[in-house]
Amino acid sequence: MEYRKLGKSGLRVSEVCFGTMTFGNQNWGCDEDVSRSILDRALDAGVNFIDTADIYASGASEEIIGRWMKGKRDQVVIATKVFFPTGPGPNDRGAGRVHVRRAIEESLRRLGTDHVDLYQIHCWDARTPIEETLSVFTDLVREGKIRYFGCSNFAAWHIEKAVRVAEREHLEQFVSLQPQYSLVMRDIEREILPVCREEGLGIIPWSPLGSGFLAGKLDRASKPPTGTRLASWEDTAARHMTPRNFDLLDLLRAIGGEHDRPVAAVALRWLLQVPGVTSPIIGARTLVQLDQNLACADWALPEDAWKRIDEASRVPEGYPYQFIRNMSG
Repeated sequence: MEYRKLGKSGLRVSEVCFGTMTFGNQNWGCDEDVSRSILDRALDAGVNFIDTADIYASGASEEIIGRWMKGKRDQVVIATKVFFPTGPGPNDRGAGRVHVRRAIEESLRRLGTDHVDLYQIHCWDARTPIEETLSVFTDLVREGKIRYFGCSNFAAWHIEKAVRVAEREHLEQFVSLQPQYSLVMRDIEREILPVCREEGLGIIPWSPLGSGFLAGKLDRASKPPTGTRLASWEDTAARHMTPRNFDLLDLLRAIGGEHDRPVAAVALRWLLQVPGVTSPIIGARTLVQLDQNLACADWALPEDAWKRIDEASRVPEGYPYQFIRNMSG
C-alpha cells in the first residue's frame, strides 16, 4: 500500500480510503460483526484512512468505528463530517459555530477518542459566513480536538473564497476536498480539480465506482439488484446506465483481463493516476467486495491503457475551456 501526503499538510494517508456509509445501514449496509471484519481486513492490507460522517446510519457508523478502534487509535487516520441535520432544531444543522461545536463533541463521544484527524464540512453552507466556519474550525485545531479540516461538495468559487478569507484573517486552511468523482462523473475536471491543484488541496473522491456501476456486475439487459445504492437512487441509476457508459464498462473489462484485475480495480486505478487525487473512498458490504477494491493498490495502469479509458469517458470541455485551449494553442 502506497501512502500519500494529504494536500499541503504533513499527514500521510493510504492511497485507498475506506468509507463506512454502509456500516449500520439496514437498507443497503452491513451489521457490526461484518463491519468489524471488513475494518480488520482493510487495516491488515495497509489502509490507515477511514472516512465516516455524523449522519451515517444516524451515528451508528461512528459508534461501530469507535468500538472497533479501541487499542488501534494510533494506527488509523479518522475522518468524519458535519453539516446535515442531526436533530429537529434550527441550529441542529449547517456549518455555524453552535452546530459545529455541538457536533464535534457528539462525534468524539461516539468515536471514543479525544480528537479527529480530519474534520470536514459535508456541504457548502449558504446560510453561514465562511469566516465563521473557518474560525470555529481553527479554534478546534488549536484546542487539539481536530488535527486538520477539509470540505466536501463545494463549488470551485467556494474553495477559492475560503482560501482567500483564511489568508486575510490568518486562519487555518482547508487541506482537502471530498467531491463526487469517477469515470462516470467527471464534472469536477472543469473547474474544481484545477482549483484544488492550484491551492494544494488533496482530493478524496467519494463514489469512485459510480454507486457500484463501475464494479462491472451489470450489463445492458440487467437492472440494479434490490438492496443496492443504484436500486435505491433512481436518478443516479438513470444517469449512469447509458449506452456510452456500458461501452466504457466493456473497455474496463478488456483492460482488466489484460492485467488480471477486477473491473472495479481498473476504474479505481485510473482515478489514482489522475494528478491531484490522493485517496479514492472505497466502500464494501462484504470481504469479497473489499478485496476486489483493494486490488487497485500496488500496481499502475500503463500510459496507453490509462489514455484509452480517459478518451472513452471524457466529458465535453464546454465554454470557455475549449475556447481558451483553442486560442492558446
